[in-house]
Amino acid sequence: ACAALCLAPCAAAFSQGASLSACADMMPRHLRVQLHGSSSSYITVHTNMSLYFPGDKVPVTVRSTRDYMGFMLQARRVSNNEVAGTFVLLPAGSKLLTCFEDGDTVTHSDKSLKRNLSFVWKAPDQPLGDIKFFISIVQSYFVYWAKIESAVVAQGGQN
Repeated sequence: ACAALCLAPCAAAFSQGASLSACADMMPRHLRVQLHGSSSSYITVHTNMSLYFPGDKVPVTVRSTRDYMGFMLQARRVSNNEVAGTFVLLPAGSKLLTCFEDGDTVTHSDKSLKRNLSFVWKAPDQPLGDIKFFISIVQSYFVYWAKIESAVVAQGGQN
């Protein structure tokens, strides 16, 4: 009973989204979690655009064949892995998180089961270079996949 009571505050703390401590490495900070690597046969993150220009809005879709409770989504520069851009359209059950700049990360806002989610990411007005989208998925309090990545989305107009 004591162990259950000790875990309850931790579970409640993350049921409303990822912690800021996960911003850099996208790893959940749950106790005794089991990492399943960065590849998953049932989760994909993709966009229908292979090219973007500064200021563009890019649709991002996360598809899963299994339910999950939590997630953290970011766009990162291929050149230096820095988080970039902002999310401007979110599905229900999610919220913006400010990791390095306002709205640069999306996380869950409740622990309802999720499966297919759609977002819109806005590129900054200044050039970023090529980007990838990364998502960490928490299936349950103890099981997660970290940094599942999209294909590269190239920045148009580069020399």
